[in-house]
Amino acid sequence: MTSRRAIAVLIGLSASFLVAGCASIERANALKSSPSANWHGRLALRIAATTTEQTPDQSFSAAFELQGTPQQGDLLLLTPLGSTAAAIHWMPGQAVLHARGETRQFNDLDQLITQLLGTPVPVTALFAWLAGQAQEVEGWQVDLSAQDQGKILARRLSPEPSAELRVVLDN
Repeated sequence: MTSRRAIAVLIGLSASFLVAGCASIERANALKSSPSANWHGRLALRIAATTTEQTPDQSFSAAFELQGTPQQGDLLLLTPLGSTAAAIHWMPGQAVLHARGETRQFNDLDQLITQLLGTPVPVTALFAWLAGQAQEVEGWQVDLSAQDQGKILARRLSPEPSAELRVVLDN
């Protein structure tokens, strides 16, 4: 290789690393500046029996640790002894569930939550409710009157089955 060609390759590689480095810095700064929150506490979901099916009420409760936004984040569901029952990670176009030694992939967080809990839960609204914002969702009623004490109550009245979601945040 001639010295001119070696210098040209070196300049090209240097420019590539410089551009890549700038892009990485911009992505890192964008992630730092995006609003992300952390919550932890307990949640309980009760799904009422439907009038058309003869299934009993179902209930689910767990401690949780939630970090992120409706677009990207992580959720840990913990057993009463503090071990991880399920770990969920999501980003645009993908949501991943790790539970019982298995990993399952979904197209989005809404699909994953519906599969995991057996009923849809308005995830975007849940982030708003946790932040104290009374975002309306068709079929749901939210009570944020005790949100300053870390308590949120949301009820789905329609469609069936009705559901009740209670969240108690740790201080």
